[in-house]
Amino acid sequence: MKRHHELPFGAELVAGGVRFRLWAPGAGAVALRVEGKGDLAMAAEGAGWFGLTTDAAGAGSRYRYVVAGQAVPDPASRYQPEDVHGPSEVVDPRAYDWRDAAWHGRRWDEIVLYELHAGSFSESGDFAGIERHLDHLVRLGVTAVELMPVADFPGARNWGYDGVLLFAPESRYGRPEDLKHLVDAAHGRGLAVFLDVVYNHFGPDGNYLDHYAPDFFTERHQTPWGAAINFDGPGARAVRDFYVENALYWLEEFHLDGLRFDAVHAIRDDSARSILVEIAETVRQRCGATRPVHLVLENDKNEARLLRPGLFDAQWDDDLHHALRVLTSGESAGYYADYADAPVARLGRALAEGYVYQGERSEHRGAARGEPSAHLPPTAFVSFIQNHDQVGNNAFGLRLSMLATPEAIRVAAAVYLLSPQIPLIFMGEEWGATQPFPFFCDFGPELADKVREGRRREFAEFPEFRDAAARARIPDPCAESTVRSAVLDWGAVQRPPHDEWLARYQAMLELRAREIAPRLRGIGGNAGAWRALGPRALAVSWRLGDGAHLLLLANFGDGAVSLAEPPRGRLIHATGDAPQTALAPFSAAFFLTDSPRE
Repeated sequence: MKRHHELPFGAELVAGGVRFRLWAPGAGAVALRVEGKGDLAMAAEGAGWFGLTTDAAGAGSRYRYVVAGQAVPDPASRYQPEDVHGPSEVVDPRAYDWRDAAWHGRRWDEIVLYELHAGSFSESGDFAGIERHLDHLVRLGVTAVELMPVADFPGARNWGYDGVLLFAPESRYGRPEDLKHLVDAAHGRGLAVFLDVVYNHFGPDGNYLDHYAPDFFTERHQTPWGAAINFDGPGARAVRDFYVENALYWLEEFHLDGLRFDAVHAIRDDSARSILVEIAETVRQRCGATRPVHLVLENDKNEARLLRPGLFDAQWDDDLHHALRVLTSGESAGYYADYADAPVARLGRALAEGYVYQGERSEHRGAARGEPSAHLPPTAFVSFIQNHDQVGNNAFGLRLSMLATPEAIRVAAAVYLLSPQIPLIFMGEEWGATQPFPFFCDFGPELADKVREGRRREFAEFPEFRDAAARARIPDPCAESTVRSAVLDWGAVQRPPHDEWLARYQAMLELRAREIAPRLRGIGGNAGAWRALGPRALAVSWRLGDGAHLLLLANFGDGAVSLAEPPRGRLIHATGDAPQTALAPFSAAFFLTDSPRE
């Protein structure tokens, strides 16, 4: 089986050779430079477009565009064999033979996500390395792999959020065919594959768009990275098409099952129909007929209106994470301060209603935040106790296993893995990995110095880093040793206590697949309710899609909590002894009351 998403720009193989097309409204003329063939003039097509179809290039040809005397890569390059400043390569998408014709995707209610970084998940740090560990993920019980961004970034190592060529899989991880083979292999094992995409900014090195397409950006809006991407001003149609096509490209040409949209709160767009809505609606129209395709947001604005049918399936629930983090580790600095005043109440609302902040003032932000969310189903929220951000936001990239006691983590893991939200596991969490995941990148000396100082300045407001000597101990994000420290130790999986953690996670995910996921189909809004049992204990109940009721009792304190009456329903999981008259310290239990029609 062949798969190909035909792009209206970039390099496309056609009957007469290769059709090249570039939007360069800031250029008077554009030439195509094919290695070994010289420069060929491209014809102006109007509205800033330049095009050329030529038999001087074919699959495997390396090329650049020449604009105002400067040779630049193709912004729609499918592959960059010599990194972001080098030539682009013409790729034949039909050269790969897909074997997953029988794959019809996974329903959203049965998704369990596993987030990983391609460069540090495996020993080899590439797509093939991920593939070698897919059987581990199947045995674990996850149903979907979520790749951190793989769009080509500068240098040899990066988290992926500094990508500049959004159609080219990072060459350090492998060729496009290697990524397709990974997706193919995952589908063959029943695993869906999601990709994290970054549509709010480009990385600081290797983006040439402002050289020949200044209209790609706008000074009308500012972001943490400078001028915003132009989604709503003059020339915005070409910019919007670039991102709509990028989403379709990953889903169609690479047969991915879902996209996670990074930090959409940083996208500035005053259009009547936002770029996010346009992407979602276009994807639903193009991809929704043959298999389920899932779209997930990271959105600090807590905009419930984007989580409606026909748009986005879910949002990462940072609120839930932050409440759990306060209860497990005791952290209260930075954004955790918004949860430290009443962590049980914050957690209860997040579990029952989704957002904690539904229009209330956030003291950390100094402004109101969020929209009402209780009307949304619990499956509209992705829950986690760790992810790349929340580990990497620690100065040393420390995992929760290094910040909280095993007893507290056991409670938190049960809470998020067995509740009706969609769970996300961060790579290595399932065996209690202790490797850090600090921020890392690979820039030239001048930019590296700025990144290094920026990272240390970021933590200067924290009491423990106000001293310059303390800040100097923060890992250098540009050092190769920093990324090496993040590579998972797969040898630890079979050693105590890691094997015990793995068995615990496997058992909970097996229970989720058997008892909870089948009951999530059709779950509606206003499904949850919660009440406090003590200053560090709570009860949460949900009405599931089949009419059954799920009850959670959780105690994050070091003292027992009395129960007014024995819990109703059959016990399906407990971290310790089954609670009857009291809830033991650091314990969690789930009870299921079947629907009357069962």
